[in-house]
Amino acid sequence: IDLAAWELDDAPKPVSKYAADLPFVDNGVAVSPDPNQWKCEKSGSTENLWLNLSDGYIGGGRKNWDGSGGSNGALDHFNDTGNHYPLVVKLGTITQDPDTADCYSYAPDEDGPVKIPNLAHLLQKRGILVNQMQKTVKSTAELEVELNATYAFDAITEKGADLIPVNGPGLQGLQNLGNSCYMNSVLQLLLSNTIPELTSRYGTFPKANITTHPLFKLPPSDAPNDVLCQTAKLSCALTSGAFVGPLPPSATVTDAASPSNDPKYRIAPRMFKHVIGKDHVDFCTGQQQDAAQYLQYLFEKLDCAELAGSSRLPNKEAGTSPPLSSNLFAFQTTSRLVCSADNKIKYQNSSAAETLLSLRIPMDAAVVSDSTENVDTPEQKLQKSEKEQTTATAKSKETVEVVPTVTFRNCLDSWSGNTTIDGLRWPHLQNETHSALQTLSFTNFPRYLIVQMQRYELGADWTPKKLEVNIDMPEHIDLNGFKSSGPLDGEILVPEEEEPSSSSNTTPVDAPPSQQPVIDEGALGQLMDMGFSMNGCKRALVKVGGSDVEAAMNWIFEHNMDPDFNDPLPEADSSSGGGGGAAASLEDGVDEGVVMSLVDTLGCFTVDQVKAALKATDGAADRAADWLFSHMDDLEGAIAALSTSTSTPTTTTIPSASPVEDGDGKYTLMGMISHIGKNTGSGHYIAHLKKDEKWVIFNDEKVALSENPPFQHAYLYLFRRDDTIDSVNGSY
Repeated sequence: IDLAAWELDDAPKPVSKYAADLPFVDNGVAVSPDPNQWKCEKSGSTENLWLNLSDGYIGGGRKNWDGSGGSNGALDHFNDTGNHYPLVVKLGTITQDPDTADCYSYAPDEDGPVKIPNLAHLLQKRGILVNQMQKTVKSTAELEVELNATYAFDAITEKGADLIPVNGPGLQGLQNLGNSCYMNSVLQLLLSNTIPELTSRYGTFPKANITTHPLFKLPPSDAPNDVLCQTAKLSCALTSGAFVGPLPPSATVTDAASPSNDPKYRIAPRMFKHVIGKDHVDFCTGQQQDAAQYLQYLFEKLDCAELAGSSRLPNKEAGTSPPLSSNLFAFQTTSRLVCSADNKIKYQNSSAAETLLSLRIPMDAAVVSDSTENVDTPEQKLQKSEKEQTTATAKSKETVEVVPTVTFRNCLDSWSGNTTIDGLRWPHLQNETHSALQTLSFTNFPRYLIVQMQRYELGADWTPKKLEVNIDMPEHIDLNGFKSSGPLDGEILVPEEEEPSSSSNTTPVDAPPSQQPVIDEGALGQLMDMGFSMNGCKRALVKVGGSDVEAAMNWIFEHNMDPDFNDPLPEADSSSGGGGGAAASLEDGVDEGVVMSLVDTLGCFTVDQVKAALKATDGAADRAADWLFSHMDDLEGAIAALSTSTSTPTTTTIPSASPVEDGDGKYTLMGMISHIGKNTGSGHYIAHLKKDEKWVIFNDEKVALSENPPFQHAYLYLFRRDDTIDSVNGSY
């Protein structure tokens, strides 16, 4: 595995549909063959230059996320000329080889690297003869690899090791669709038989007939947009071995004869990527994304699909609803609040389960130790010339880089440890305001625990910065010391019904409806336009007197994670004299003002459809719009399914009716996802999974036995509870 192999993982670039009939402006502009004469017509820069193939304009390339890159002149010129001239080529990458030239389309429906078959002809019109040109600069792909490479690159990719390729059921690679390694890594973690419950639900047995899965029993026209069907299709492909090809004799993972080069043995999860990401602003694109965010979004999509199609799920226990797949990973937490005024204590359990334990890395606990991984930081690499880099590479084995190390226990202590919360109002102290000391603990231990290490933080200039740090991660962990045991002997508790709340509150939410202030409809609409639920916004307004939007926003920022934030308020009594305001405008549990606003704004949905969407999303206008567009293929069916479950609130968290698993707190590491790059929205993802007591590396289509799993460098870790290793949950 090397930089070139990583770069070539991307799918072939498409041919631009604008190339054949590209407009040509006959303005007499000719481009000098001398690179020293090239410069950006906007900034005068002589680096990262792109030639517009229509009018001969030379402009700088796009700026990178970290401020590096070009002047943006080429893109600005495209916009300034009415978006009529979309195709550009990077000067310095043009040679006789048509695949060498770095071509890009700014057209909104392409907006990415493209192939231009008639490139030589277009360049000749500007005086450039490709057979006389030589490559003098790095391509965008090469710069991307260089920019995103970190000191951990060699360790994560196990560079230099002669890795032995493997294949078979659960050892099947996934084709990179272009920046889809974040998805591939997550899918390997979940669906390649690392988690037997998900294999039981969505996968199959080795050498089984993959066409007979129960989730395939639906009309063929419905299959492309059916989440359950597409999940089963992909999992069966990964677990059956049906797409496993022969390994060449004495193969290594970088051999050109790798079976993944034969199309009939390649798995390209295009339909799965589409059905999961089509309604998401980021995951529907071809850009790199955060694997942790994708994992959580995938759980949400599966939850919705499993709730709607529960009767289709196999292996469920008779007479009971099948548990959600995300329930395998669900855990709740307990907060212990100590009032600073009288040291009385309040225990509060989270009502919504989480599926990802996100841990901050406490750099103040780091211990500096020597590392044999001598690789320059990205900043150092970018500052070196190619000659200096070559010299540095030759000497790399002679030097040592110092890398700080933080233990996993340090991270757990930081998560669980004391945190001061200011501005809490304590009813048992006559509503006085005092701070509290909070500690967190587990309420339950899930069957599988996914841990995210927060390796990225915002720098002083508000750009993402990767923490160059090793995590001392053991393969076996014991979390029993982090589980809540409830009130201890001798602790004095806050009275049962009295809970602390923000000092800005003026009215208790649970006050009788007749004592609650009238909610201003305009204020409610403003808050809901910001994406918060109707119930949460109403709570905030009740707390601050009914109409103060700014105060309500402050309350929301402090309390939007409260377990009851989205719970309905006590219903108003029609005889209380409190009628009017927002309460008078509510029909069927939704705000009529929001309904009409969405109907007018969206323009393609009826009042009844918008009402249904608002009910499904707890009154949040932006999420209601997303819900409508995501169910357009069968909107009436989705509304009908919604009406049959009106007694159950719709939520993106694990429903409280789904009991979470619990057991002993000892876990064993089963998998990891590592990220190479300077932020999670770029770079490359690689998975390592434990298969039959051996670690295996999954680098898109490359699958091989791992010699040195990168325990210190992973971004996501998957643990399995030890008391479940020989016991599969039969409910799945």
